[in-house]
Amino acid sequence: MELTYIAVAVLIGVCALGTAIGFAILGGKFLEATARQPEMAPALQTKMFIVAGLLDAVPMIGVGIAMYMLFA
Repeated sequence: MELTYIAVAVLIGVCALGTAIGFAILGGKFLEATARQPEMAPALQTKMFIVAGLLDAVPMIGVGIAMYMLFA
């Protein structure tokens, strides 16, 4: 049972780290694209928020799997 706790902690930690790196890359690329073509900023912002929503699903799925492992 102790190894399950470690596995759950690692799973949630890796999900959080992956999401943080993804958001950092997404934000950086958005700023680069907006600096190159400022007139495209509204269209790029819409696409960025869609991708951010999809990226935000990764830790939610990870937490769901972790809770399944913990309580099943």
